Amino acid sequence: MRLTPRTAAAAFLAVGALALSAAFLTGCKKAEARKEGEILIGFSSRDLSAEYTAKLSEAIVDYAKTKPGVKLVMVDAQSDVQKQFSQVENFIAQKVDAIILNPCELEASTPAVDRVKAAGIPLVLVNQTTKSAGDAYIGSNDFEAGRIAMEAIAQKLNGQGGVLMLHGIMGTSAQLQREAGAKEIFAKYPGLKLVDHQTASWDRAKALAITENWIQAHKGKFSAVFAHNDEMAMGALLALERAGLKKDVTVIGIDAIAQALSAVKEGRLDATVFQDAVGQGKGSVDAAILLARKQPCPKETMIPFQLITRDNLSQFLK
Repeated sequence: MRLTPRTAAAAFLAVGALALSAAFLTGCKKAEARKEGEILIGFSSRDLSAEYTAKLSEAIVDYAKTKPGVKLVMVDAQSDVQKQFSQVENFIAQKVDAIILNPCELEASTPAVDRVKAAGIPLVLVNQTTKSAGDAYIGSNDFEAGRIAMEAIAQKLNGQGGVLMLHGIMGTSAQLQREAGAKEIFAKYPGLKLVDHQTASWDRAKALAITENWIQAHKGKFSAVFAHNDEMAMGALLALERAGLKKDVTVIGIDAIAQALSAVKEGRLDATVFQDAVGQGKGSVDAAILLARKQPCPKETMIPFQLITRDNLSQFLK
């Protein structure tokens, strides 16, 4: 049976639940048992059903295990802002030494950040930002990701053609910045036209359905699809392949998830933009430890995005 991103994420969760059973919060406020001098870090992941977020979370959990005297407690917000706020409240009740937060949304997750700051607990934001800043941010410049992907599309189309854009969840920092970066490239190439755009909320099935509708509404009017992440790029790719149109349409996504890399290798997906989940994960744990120990910590650590095509794919395959 072929492993899909959602079944892969589910498998990760199943294994993770066993490995972390002693440290996994279930919503109670009972204090976590810890050894003398041990640093307790609470981590709320945005949504483990998304392949990139699952990879980021796995990196955080695995790296924390390599740090002596550090205990990490992980929970999954399942893209639910209120659930994540409750998780933050529980971490505060647990009296954790630091919190790592992978926010659900830019504005709606801000109260959770403010709550942590009011409690005086060091906070690391990872991968996404909020209106309020944490004590440290570990991530990548999503504006640059949008620019890189759209510039690659512009080069493939020689600066001329219609483009469809699939947004992530509206209002998340990644969605806003990737859209802004793409728009800068549209301004640079007047021959590029945004034919239509819609949110598929980072979801492959939604992207498939939207692209099928676009094929009916805009057939012959577009030459490329820019998806804000690879899950949506893979959905768009499947819709185009089913319609027999892929050879005429460039498709590019962001994140370099495993299936996207395979599709690039097979010549099905034109490119993806690599986002370093392991680098972000390790960086967030290091920052949380420094802050918990009241040691100097950079306010912001940015890890560059990189365009992946068949020409440089071998550098990113394990």
